[in-house]
Amino acid sequence: MLELSAAYAERFLQALPDMNTYVPDEGSSKLLDLPFTDAGEELGKLLEILKTAVDHEGINPASGGHLGYIPGGGIYPSALGDYLADVTNRYSGVAFASPGGANMERQLVRWMSDLVGYPKTAGGDLTSGGSIANLTAIITARETMGIRAREVENSCVYMTEDIHHCIDKSLRAAGLGDCRIRRVPMDSSFRMDVSAVKQKIISDKARGFRPWLIIASAGTTDTGAVDPLEEIANVAETHDMWLHVDAAYGGFFMLCTEGREVLAGLGRAHSIVMDPHKGMFLPYGSGAVLVREVSWLARSQSWQADYMQDIKVTEGEYSPADLSLELSRPFRGLRMWLPLKLFGVAAFRAALSEKIWLARYFYQELDKLPGWELGPYPELSVVTFRFLPDDVDADAFNLRLIEAVQKDGKIFLTSTKINGKFVLRLAVLHFRTHIETVDYVLELLNRKVQEFN
Repeated sequence: MLELSAAYAERFLQALPDMNTYVPDEGSSKLLDLPFTDAGEELGKLLEILKTAVDHEGINPASGGHLGYIPGGGIYPSALGDYLADVTNRYSGVAFASPGGANMERQLVRWMSDLVGYPKTAGGDLTSGGSIANLTAIITARETMGIRAREVENSCVYMTEDIHHCIDKSLRAAGLGDCRIRRVPMDSSFRMDVSAVKQKIISDKARGFRPWLIIASAGTTDTGAVDPLEEIANVAETHDMWLHVDAAYGGFFMLCTEGREVLAGLGRAHSIVMDPHKGMFLPYGSGAVLVREVSWLARSQSWQADYMQDIKVTEGEYSPADLSLELSRPFRGLRMWLPLKLFGVAAFRAALSEKIWLARYFYQELDKLPGWELGPYPELSVVTFRFLPDDVDADAFNLRLIEAVQKDGKIFLTSTKINGKFVLRLAVLHFRTHIETVDYVLELLNRKVQEFN
């Protein structure tokens, strides 16, 4: 079974450079016609089904041509880490069950905390992704700030329209859906307007409401914008509010000089979310929540059960399950620890720096060409743009353009709406994306524009 599976993976990787990044759905529904029966089947046959019904259609996240949404990673040593973690099936949630597994996860949390500039009293948890990480942070903020159910309707939360939609879901899941949600205006670069949030907070206080939570972005999905974190932290401090930063996309750019310049002030947040399956190029299912004081996180996630009375607990030391919504959980640490140790931090730093410069290169090259309207200069690695045709509706033209790009299939871009306008997006974050890929995007876009004109 191992030999067949490894051979399948090797064939996939060898063929990857010639694969399309996007293929429309043609035959995945045939999976629904394959019932589970009492009799087993040969693995070779099942791998063939995997190839034709799963690994052929849709977006190919392993491709360096994946430039839509926020690309995920999938570095190979992480797969080996998952394989070994799953075979040994260590339970890392409680140190009593797996001291080494729990310590590995603590070590990774400590490394990330040091990266953002948190004190030694910080802590966190490895999660399944940004959604659960954001929910964990918001629950921690609710408990630490003492927001009780009877106070929710008079409590105010401040964020922009460009905050990730999982934040709204998290607020609802945390019982905070009836908070007074204040949508803060943005500046011309789609960053939170600090003067506007100040005014809203002062106004809410005068009306007898309780401002308690500011949620900022360190890399929005739409434009890659980073809110002015230092200034927002000053506001939160002045008004005794919790500052949470969703840095799921942008947080790991702290590794490189270009990113640190943009992310100044990140370490002043009370809680931060970062996704290793984005900026560390790990496979999907890799998120992290960090909290400035680990005791805040522990109090929000505390538990007790008689059947666990055999577990020995050391005062002041927390197992991952003490800091998590999950009790049963996979051993997530090995998928991150193994590539970090194999490659060293410098390799990740260089790759992240490259992604920033690829986005800037794309922006500068497209700006040289006639007819293109560009969004803000990329702070990180997302560029928004659209073509302005003569005598044709721009939204309709760009819709046709993105459909043509996706039909071509070699690379994959997405679109969004900004201020009501239909725009295209390029998001550079895949470890296999290099300058040749970006040059192909430039050539393809301009070729399609010429065809349509």
